[in-house]
Amino acid sequence: MRKKAMEEIYLTYAPTVFKYLMCLTHDRSLSEDLTADTFETAFRSIEKYRGDSKLSVWLCGIAKHLYHAEQRRISKMQWTEISAEPLLSPQDIERDYALKEEKISLYKELQLLPPEMREVFYLRMTGDMTFDEIGDILGHSGNWARVTFYRGKEKLKRRMQDEK
Repeated sequence: MRKKAMEEIYLTYAPTVFKYLMCLTHDRSLSEDLTADTFETAFRSIEKYRGDSKLSVWLCGIAKHLYHAEQRRISKMQWTEISAEPLLSPQDIERDYALKEEKISLYKELQLLPPEMREVFYLRMTGDMTFDEIGDILGHSGNWARVTFYRGKEKLKRRMQDEK
């Protein structure tokens, strides 16, 4: 087919095909892409057009076929939820490793505390409990739990400074 005739077909029927695709997709960008694909397909297979229907009907049939092919392609895609968390940088990995090492060191030091003092720490740190709640659980006052925690914290500071 001559270039001039193809251009004339495109200029005449592109608005109709685009509007038809907009009714199917409700997506301007996708409709524009499919309109271009429709005319590319039509021009490659123009010899298959028998003239039994209007050229606009034949073009819209191609557009419909391409739309359904696109829908099948999209439905076959496996969608993966993207985490809102940013990817870790090498600095983040190093920092996380250092924090983990510090945490392990802290728990090792906690094991050296007297059992009741260690229990106060565990309840405070992992149970997120108030001193009054801790005192109640251990059969003491809230003030006792506060003082025990403070004394344990001071012991831990001294031990950890001595290690450095």
